[in-house]
Amino acid sequence: MIRLENLRLGYGPRLLVEQASATLPAGSLTALLGRNGSGKSTLLRALIGQEKPQAGSIRLNGQPLSRLTPETMARTVAFVNTERVRVANLRCKDVVALGRAPYTNWIGRMQAQDETVVYQALEQTGMTDYAERTMDRMSDGECQRIMIARALAQQTPIILLDEPTSFLDLPNRYGLGKLLAQLAHEQNKCIFFSTHELDIALSLCDAVALIDRPVLHYRPTADLIQSGLLDKVFGDSLRLNGNLSVNGNGDLSPKPIAR
Repeated sequence: MIRLENLRLGYGPRLLVEQASATLPAGSLTALLGRNGSGKSTLLRALIGQEKPQAGSIRLNGQPLSRLTPETMARTVAFVNTERVRVANLRCKDVVALGRAPYTNWIGRMQAQDETVVYQALEQTGMTDYAERTMDRMSDGECQRIMIARALAQQTPIILLDEPTSFLDLPNRYGLGKLLAQLAHEQNKCIFFSTHELDIALSLCDAVALIDRPVLHYRPTADLIQSGLLDKVFGDSLRLNGNLSVNGNGDLSPKPIAR
C-alpha cells in the first residue's frame, strides 16, 4: 500500500504537486497520468526516496518512508525505469537474479531458494525460454518483461514503473499492461506506473492518479472518465488519439483494443 498525506513536491518556487493525499491499496494497478513536465517522474522518485518532499509524508506498507532503512526499502519497493538495457553477454536469468540482492548472503551468493524465485519470476512473465539468452539479442518488449521479472524476484509488495510501455508497439503495450494488471490482482501487489498511453490506462487500470498541476486527482478509473478531468488536462489531444472516443453522453472512453 502507498499512502500520500498532504504531499508537496517542487523545485524551489516551481510547484508540481500540493496537498496531495491518496491511498493506493494492495492488489491494485494504478496509472499516473499528466502532461509533460507535470511531475510524474518526480513523484515516482519521491516514492523511492530520491526526491525529498517540501511538505507532507509518504507511507509504504504503513511505514513512514523517511524511517525505512536501505535494506527495508529494498524489500518494500521495486523500481523499473524506462531505460533500455542492452548489455552484451548478460544473460536474462542473471539480470533477474539481481533482484535477489536484498536477500543473498554477505558475499552475494545465490542459494537454492533464490534460484527458485528467479525461475518463478521468469515463468510469471512468460520469459522462461529466454533465461539463457543475452539482453543484447532481444526486442524492447522482451527486455521490459525481463526487467519486470527482476522486480518480481525482489519480492516486494510495491512495484513502481516509469513509462514501462515506451518504445513498444501497440500489441506489446497492451500485453505489458495486461501482465501488470494480472500481477497486481493475482499476487496482491500495489503496482503504480507512469504513462502517456491513455487507452492502456483507461482500459486496464483499477484507478488513475492524474496530475493537474498542482493538484493530484486520484479516482477509480470509471469515475475519472466521467469526471471531465481528462478533457480539462489534455484537451484536444484526446480527440486526436485514435484509441479514445466520445460516447453518446459526451464522456471519453477507450475504444476496444484488438487482442
